[in-house]
Amino acid sequence: MMKEILQEKIYREINGLRQGMFLQSEDTGNPVLLFLHGGPGSPEIPFTQENPTGLEKLFTVCWWEQRGSGITYSRNTPKQTMTVEQMISDTLAVTHYLLRRFGKEKIYVMGHSWGSFLGVLTVQRAPELFHAYIGIGQVARQAESERLAYSFMLREFRAAGNKRMVRQLEKFPIDNGAKIDIKYLSVRSKGMMMLGIGVMHHGTSMLDCVKMVLRYKGYTLKEKLNYPLGNSFSLRCLWDCVLESDFFTRAPLLAVPVYVLQGRFDYQVSYSVAQKYVQSLEAPVKGFYTFENSAHSPCFEEPDKMCRILREDVLQGRADLADFPETR
Repeated sequence: MMKEILQEKIYREINGLRQGMFLQSEDTGNPVLLFLHGGPGSPEIPFTQENPTGLEKLFTVCWWEQRGSGITYSRNTPKQTMTVEQMISDTLAVTHYLLRRFGKEKIYVMGHSWGSFLGVLTVQRAPELFHAYIGIGQVARQAESERLAYSFMLREFRAAGNKRMVRQLEKFPIDNGAKIDIKYLSVRSKGMMMLGIGVMHHGTSMLDCVKMVLRYKGYTLKEKLNYPLGNSFSLRCLWDCVLESDFFTRAPLLAVPVYVLQGRFDYQVSYSVAQKYVQSLEAPVKGFYTFENSAHSPCFEEPDKMCRILREDVLQGRADLADFPETR
């Protein structure tokens, strides 16, 4: 049979709201993968133009831009619908659309950062719809992760004699119980990028990410301008929910195979906390994979390694390549 290649930007009504997505595949006969982006409010397909993942070679990939984000963002989106429960419902609705469209009984779901938070809760709700769950930059206990990152940054900037960054961080005494709010996140992101522990290990500033969005050919000018509006809107609505969650108690068991891909230098979502979560998690198959040259985005930083894991472990239902493979 001829391979059917797919490259599509579409909109569908999802739970009463027009939502956008990009579909990519080098062979639509391949398994389907739903990618849940981070943020909240930060779609990631713009980054693939300069940092190709290769996912479309293994899967028919859906890069859905969530309620309040990216090409789905609208000033008319009611704030009261920006809840975790609504986001789970939307994810399930998109899943059912993909099942119908591609004639599948199950799909794979991959969540990055905030998307890993949403992914775990969605799979927990309806495991029968998914072959497996893949987490990247896995959220587990984010308040603890933020405190670890804060302490690390203070130590590093003090040791380097960077008094300016020390002063900026000391305005937010997170290690003494200060609120981890949106204002702090901008300082935190700046510090993380400088130390190579944020979005990318080899990135230097958040401006790099902004430039990738602006250069992305799949967005119109209006969509590029809406991108930061959606990011700010979604973050304000959903950040506290991420911060308060504890998956050690909320999601101690998942009924599908679980694979977590974590950058060694990731402090945006703590490497050590994610590792402990996977070790404690009950799942039929589980694997934790360390990406030695990555921070928060191994899908963009070490895509070849990611694809090997997907091809040899995830698609085979094994965890042979994992740091500590476990099959029940």
